[in-house]
Amino acid sequence: MADKGHPVVLVTGASRGIGRGIALELAGNGFSVAINYRSNVEAAERTAVDCRKAAPEAEQSFAVIGGDISDPEEREELVRKTLEEFGRIDALVNNAGVAPGERKDILEASEESFERLMRINLQGPYFLTQRVARYWTESGLDPLIRGGFKVVFVTSISADTVSLNRGEYCVSKAGLAMAAQLWARRLAGKGAQVYELRPGIIETDMTGGVREKYDPLIAGGLVPEKRWGYPEDIGKAVRSILEGDLGFSTGSVIHVDGGLHIKEL
Repeated sequence: MADKGHPVVLVTGASRGIGRGIALELAGNGFSVAINYRSNVEAAERTAVDCRKAAPEAEQSFAVIGGDISDPEEREELVRKTLEEFGRIDALVNNAGVAPGERKDILEASEESFERLMRINLQGPYFLTQRVARYWTESGLDPLIRGGFKVVFVTSISADTVSLNRGEYCVSKAGLAMAAQLWARRLAGKGAQVYELRPGIIETDMTGGVREKYDPLIAGGLVPEKRWGYPEDIGKAVRSILEGDLGFSTGSVIHVDGGLHIKEL
């Protein structure tokens, strides 16, 4: 059923963590959201329930749509089901991503882990963007978002910060940062704008295992703002982009890391 009057945003990996924070922020500010998940349907459904609670208007729509973005057929089905449910897509937030199953020094890391992270963290969002961009250019649809269609790539401080025990993650995020630049240039002047959000140390399931390591480092000033980042911090940045507040800034890299990226002697 087509959504009427509310911009529709497809958020990948929206069942938990950063993706959930993005979905909730958008729901609270007038957006309809396609909540993509790969395997945890229960978590995705909880996100949908909370989105409905946060929504200021009953007319907004929220749908849980499964799909592994690393699989070409599932990517296609994800787009098809989103269009079937909402009738349109106005923005794509490439958030889904994974960490290595086991942190290993790059002298010991496996090709299997490297290939897995490349498929999910880089190849998936790269080609999902291609699919959605083709839909925009071929549909002739007028976007409901101020300033045009939007794509947001959620990368990581690891795009340019070395972690020797998860090199494959760093490489995947560095590649994704370049993907954002490529798509920003390709879609510039075509009615779509592309942005990279680069989170720092964010409190999610992914970072739960390193909490004891980072708590004292953050308190000691590793993060200038001396706190963990939260999914809602990323959500607010996405919402600002989608509301058109950065309409002349396609291709921008936006750090959401409490100042962690600042170089200091």
